[in-house]
Amino acid sequence: MDVEDRDMLIERVPVTGLYQICESSVDGIQNMSVADLDASRYHIDKFLSNHTVYEILPESGRVVVLDFAMPIKRAFHVLHEQGIPLAPLWDSDRQQFVGMLTPSDFISIIMEIGSQRALISEEELETHTIAAWKAEKYRLLDSAQRRVPFQYVGPDDTLKDAVKKLLHYHVTTVPVLYFAEGEGERPHILHLATLSSILSCLCRYFQHSLDLLPLLKHPVGSLPLGTWQNPSNGRLVVLGASMPFSTALRVLDQARVSSIPIVDENGSLIDVYAKSDITALAKDSIYAHVQLDQLSVEQALQLVHNGGLSGAAPVLRCQMCLRTDTLQHIMERLAMPGVRRVVCVEAGSKRVEGIITLSDVFKFLLF
Repeated sequence: MDVEDRDMLIERVPVTGLYQICESSVDGIQNMSVADLDASRYHIDKFLSNHTVYEILPESGRVVVLDFAMPIKRAFHVLHEQGIPLAPLWDSDRQQFVGMLTPSDFISIIMEIGSQRALISEEELETHTIAAWKAEKYRLLDSAQRRVPFQYVGPDDTLKDAVKKLLHYHVTTVPVLYFAEGEGERPHILHLATLSSILSCLCRYFQHSLDLLPLLKHPVGSLPLGTWQNPSNGRLVVLGASMPFSTALRVLDQARVSSIPIVDENGSLIDVYAKSDITALAKDSIYAHVQLDQLSVEQALQLVHNGGLSGAAPVLRCQMCLRTDTLQHIMERLAMPGVRRVVCVEAGSKRVEGIITLSDVFKFLLF
């Protein structure tokens, strides 16, 4: 199973140094009553349990599906051209969906190209298929990981079932599949369910009855929510814009995080590099013509802004908040299309203090 949704904040040690990863959260629950917590969780759990995935399906839309036998190079370019970070994989021989092609796959492939360029050329990517790559990846997994089946939900599953599946398997997306009567086991794909679409549905439902969710009025700095800088548990680390891009990829790959806050020489937040940004390297086959150690994080971000994912406007890439902002404010930000995390900064200096992700919010609200 591809891990994409586990977010941690990474703070510089200094900018030119090596990096340590640590998870932490705000200690304790300050100024929050148990009654507020219980009431809010009750109503949210009731909503998610009584509403189905069908309710997050758009009136119209499309889902890009890739053939399992497609060459990796072509798949990489398709995702870039379509402005999407991932896609379900269809095995024509077995007539079933068999997985997802995700940014994690491309990061691993690009890192292999960078470290063993003599072994993997651009020409080889034209013949090396997704199926072959997945088979090699599967071979390297331990026995427990190999037993994890392809995950999906149906339109009649509850939203709570979908959330639990997304959180349990640490994935950002699960396909919504429909099995029509009389067509055997061949599924129809209706949509891609995400925590963002579920949160958006939840926010719309409670927008005129926020009194039912008193927890949302509390500032996020007083809640055990997200990952924060906590000197007693170890410092968080961010990456400097001048750092080699290869360092960013190593952090994303080895720490299994989905994004890294990027700071300037003063430690102020300037952007976020996310796993999904990797498809920007497909433009003009940049990945085949640059040395990762010679490309800086700042240059990689320029590639994203100049020709990355469509719709990834800077205002959506780097959403910020303060510790004093309410949970309602954070949830409304995270419910915006394309937003998966909000970086908490210090007022004025914009120094990174913490990060709150979609998965953080749902874990806190449900458990």
